[in-house]
Amino acid sequence: MNSRERVLTALNHQEPDRVPFDMGGTVVTGIHYRAYEALRAYLGLPQREPKIIDMIQLLAQVDEDVMERLGVDVRNISPRSSASHEIEIGDMGEYTFFYDEFKIGWRSPKDGGWYYDMFDHPLAGNIGEAEVAAFALPDPLDPARFSGLREAALQVRDVEGRAVVFGNISAGIFELLTWLRGYEDAYADWGLASPVATKLMDRCLQLQLAYWEKALSIVGDVIDVAQIADDIAGQNGLLISPRSYRKLLKPLHKELCDFIHARTKAKIFMHSCGAIRPVIPDFIEIGIDIINPVQVSAAGMDSAQLKRDFGKDITFWGGGVDTQRVLGTGSLQQVRDEVKRRLDDFMPGGGFIFNTVHNIQGNVPPENLMAMWETVQDCGRYR
Repeated sequence: MNSRERVLTALNHQEPDRVPFDMGGTVVTGIHYRAYEALRAYLGLPQREPKIIDMIQLLAQVDEDVMERLGVDVRNISPRSSASHEIEIGDMGEYTFFYDEFKIGWRSPKDGGWYYDMFDHPLAGNIGEAEVAAFALPDPLDPARFSGLREAALQVRDVEGRAVVFGNISAGIFELLTWLRGYEDAYADWGLASPVATKLMDRCLQLQLAYWEKALSIVGDVIDVAQIADDIAGQNGLLISPRSYRKLLKPLHKELCDFIHARTKAKIFMHSCGAIRPVIPDFIEIGIDIINPVQVSAAGMDSAQLKRDFGKDITFWGGGVDTQRVLGTGSLQQVRDEVKRRLDDFMPGGGFIFNTVHNIQGNVPPENLMAMWETVQDCGRYR
């Protein structure tokens, strides 16, 4: 059984030879470049300048030698959102900063910054539908986004024998509302069901539909996983009510899922952090096949209960180790115990891809990462 066969077996809720393993196979659950540099050194691999594949989160591309050493079963071949937008790092005193192709400003402290935070929202303030309609969104059909993608996907599938993960053009529909408007204005819009919010979310949906139509015409018959995202929850609960989700956002998610499913056999992967349990049935209903990062430290996200209640209908991609309180600061034994617990909960019957809960942060010791990996090798076999 090669890596792709292993992943597809798990995605079809059957038990492969072992739990599929992911590290850096998705942009939404990756590894910070500092932790990646330390891991390469620990493994005795040649040091090289890490390729940053996500400027906001400062995530490193996992190289082939690491994938081979650790038996990573998936690879992401997605175009970056800034396909033809040149990111220019500027200086603003205590911070470095840049603007992305959505004209959102991001900054990071010069002294010890681990990632970039938003500081400038292009549609903040008192605006109306006319300003939303006039705002120039990125071109989803920019040819630079799609150059070489089919060849890359075929390389991963047919030569490497790994499962192919393909990502979206942007953050989620609700996320883009908050990023473009700023959180204060966006939540006011949401609470009032403002036409500004509905108009902007519809424009973001149309952007994504245009992107997926073009992308799937190129790679739809090659990819195994189509990755979308929308963060709608925090640590202790949803950021929006289930009722408002079902009224305002769920129809847009359903339209996107229906569109993708009509054009590819790939499974739909939804990245949604936090305490999302109340809407997992809605995700299943609209055709989401996979949830990530499975934040087991959040309210209502107990791994055994999730598997019991939803394990027959959805795949858990992530949830393999708590990154808040265990992976970065726990002892080696605590890491091993945590990983074994999550394997015991999620493994039975397939439907589980091992990955950390969201990104491996820059201060995670390589010893802890290897304790995690070794436990998966020891305890993650079905037969």
